[in-house]
Formats: sequence, C-alpha cells, structure tokens
Amino acid sequence: MGYNVAVLGATGAVGHEIITILEERNFPIENIYALASKRSVGKEVSFGDKVLKVENVENFDFSSVDIAIFSAGSDVSEKWAPIAGDKGCIVIDNTSHFRMDPDVPLIIPEVNPEALEGYRNKNIIANPNCSTIQMLVPLKPLHDLAIIKRIVVSTYQSVSGAGKSAMDELWDQTRKMFFNETETQESKNFNKRIAFNVIPQIDKFLDDGSTKEEVKMVNETKKILDSTIEVSATCVRVPVFIGHAESVNIEFENNISIEEIRDILGDTDGVSLVDNIETETYITPIECVSDFSVFVSRLRLDHTVPSGINMWVVSDNLRKGAALNSVQIAEELINRKYI
Repeated sequence: MGYNVAVLGATGAVGHEIITILEERNFPIENIYALASKRSVGKEVSFGDKVLKVENVENFDFSSVDIAIFSAGSDVSEKWAPIAGDKGCIVIDNTSHFRMDPDVPLIIPEVNPEALEGYRNKNIIANPNCSTIQMLVPLKPLHDLAIIKRIVVSTYQSVSGAGKSAMDELWDQTRKMFFNETETQESKNFNKRIAFNVIPQIDKFLDDGSTKEEVKMVNETKKILDSTIEVSATCVRVPVFIGHAESVNIEFENNISIEEIRDILGDTDGVSLVDNIETETYITPIECVSDFSVFVSRLRLDHTVPSGINMWVVSDNLRKGAALNSVQIAEELINRKYI
C-alpha cells in the first residue's frame, strides 16, 4: 500500500533532503507532490528517476494527500498547516511555530514515539530543533537508567541551519577573503562576518540575554524528555557548511559509570559511538555529512560533580536534525497504524 505525500518547501535545502530521504528509505509512496510558493512554480526537483514539477501551495488540495511534510518557514506553516490538518492530512512541520503548542506533539521517534497519538488534536506533528534532536537521541537511554538532573550544552552550528542563502554567504565571503576583496564583503544572514569567525548568536536576543535558539533547546528538552531537567544552552554559529556539533555536560541523580554509558550507547538505535583516545579517534562535522547517525565522541567523566559526564555529539543537521527525523515520524505513523 502506498501513501500520497506532499513536501512543502521542496526547493529549499531541507525540502530537497526530505525528498531524497523518502526515496533512499523506500518510503511507501503512491504519489508525491513538490509544493512551494508561486515564485517557484515550474521548477523541477528529482525524486529517484522521476522529475517532479513544483506546484503552487495556494492551489493545492491537501485532502488529496495522507501526509504533508512542511519546511517552508514558520509563517507558511502558521497559515497552511491548520488548513491541511482540517482536510484530513497529517502535517509534519519542520518549523518552530507549533513546537510548544500543548495540543501538538513534539516528536523524536527514538525518544518519545508514544506521544505521537496526540497528533489527533490538530492533525499536526512538530519536528524539534535540530540541536535538540541530536542531543536527546543519546541522552534518552541514559536518562532511563540514571535520571538526568542538569544539562549544560554549547553548540557549534553550521550555516546550513540558516538556509541556502547563509551557505552562499559563507562561500562568497571565504572566496573574497582569498582574493583580498574584503571591502566588498557583506553580512546579510548574520550580524557578523561568518567566514573565519564564530558568532555567539543564533536567532534574536531575549530580555534575559538568552537567544531564542537557546530557549528552544531548554523548552523542547523539557517537553520531549522530562520537565524537571534543568538545561543551560549557549548556541554558536560556526563557518561550517553542514553538520552541527555540541559539547554536552550531563549531571545525573544516580551513579553511572563510563562503562555502562558505553554499553548503552553502543546498543542504541540511531547512535554511533566513535571514541578511542589511544588512536585519537572522534567524529567532526565534515565526517558526519550524509549520514543518518548521531555520533558520540570524547566520552569522559566530569570530576567536578558526583555523577557527571562530558560528551561530544555530532550530526548532519539537514538529515537527522530535520529531514530524516520528519521521515522517521511518517514511518512511525505507519508502524502504529495511525494512517
């Protein structure tokens, strides 16, 4: 049995990955529709050996599809997700708009698949922030064993998290640096030059000095994993095209050994433990591109607290951080016979 699927934002970086992953994972599709705004109508996107013509979302009948995966910005989702949901289509939304809506489940299939049933409230499911996803996939089984009480995380987020124009800006600025064209450089996507720099700001600042990206990680962790966990986040943009990295410090309520953690993570779906200090083996963003896994390296004790560990977490933000997680949500809907 195949399903009718629509991808809104099909011409964007994440939309392209969604379509690619649907094909790679042999998702059971009867018909697939590539949707975007009217300015992209007529463009072509590839789905396996097929070519899809981009259609205007304004003219699309969502009652004709079972699942729609949205990745076209919060304003677009705010308008079209309720319309699609009212027509019986299940929307999987990649934007931040519905994440903290109490009537919309916020889902990482490896972490809280049981919450999927809440989709019935509005026919909408929210995909979490990319940095939250890659952090919680390895932390879920550890929390089940020893109970996490506090997380301190610093992120090193690639420019692809800000879209294709941000990737173009990094490339353009880097090229101009090599040709000594510094006077012609512009920063349109970031407040500072991103080439050969790091920027300790992702999204807008709030009154307490945090950024919206940092608050997302706090609130989403509480909604998905456990409302009692305290989270402190610092989110930084780095001059990397694809692949987010995180330095994560975890404090547990109960004792847990490094050996136990290694055993657990080595047997956790979606996690690849790559960590050997003798051979100086660990994963960096450039090595995670196009992979489905969340990679854990630099696993070690934090000797400043009774039960603490540090780890380095890396993942392809366009894949597990967005597109893959969305497709996995759709797969879980099928597995649970919700569609």
